Amino acid sequence: LFFFFSPNGKKVTIMLEECGLPYRIIPLNIGRGVQFNPEFLAINPNHRMPAIIDHEPLGGGAPLAIFESGAILMYLAEKAGRFWPQSPREKYTIAQWVMWQMANQGPKTGERGHFTRAAQNPANGDLRYAIRRFSDEVNRIYGVLNFQLHRTPWLAGHDYSIADIICYPWAAGWARHGEDIEQFKHVKRWLGQIAARPAVRRAMDEIGKELASSD
Repeated sequence: LFFFFSPNGKKVTIMLEECGLPYRIIPLNIGRGVQFNPEFLAINPNHRMPAIIDHEPLGGGAPLAIFESGAILMYLAEKAGRFWPQSPREKYTIAQWVMWQMANQGPKTGERGHFTRAAQNPANGDLRYAIRRFSDEVNRIYGVLNFQLHRTPWLAGHDYSIADIICYPWAAGWARHGEDIEQFKHVKRWLGQIAARPAVRRAMDEIGKELASSD
């Protein structure tokens, strides 16, 4: 696992810990720009983490490299036979939430953080519109989660799945995203249920923590 201590990295460590699959972390310190090294670009041409190489891939054969956290979670779920039922109705109910996270929750929340940090430097100009735009979108996203979790105990229905795993690390950062979790009581309940899982605690608080303070 090519990993950095961030929400996108934690999606994959949660999944690996939940499934009990053996893995080895290769630190990918994005602050140092190592994601642009040719060796890593051969694995992920989009030069982002996380990425994995499975040396005992499904179907056998040569080692298999996979990038993009959504694809990684789908692959690991198939390999372990957990957290992603394969009947069409269940499969695509879950898959749509995985896609929603990749297209909405992660990017919009990330942009809010980017412009909020950039605004601290006056040389970047007036960024109030960008901050307001993405802050409003993040608030909407928490509302989407809350609405769904009012309807079902877990994001994709009655069972914990990769839909919950992929959304949790970003949603858990509600305070730094400027949100009041008391306004989203169903999200608060869901966050508490996931946080209580031992595999999640390990992945969120322990695994790779030393990378968070590295420069």
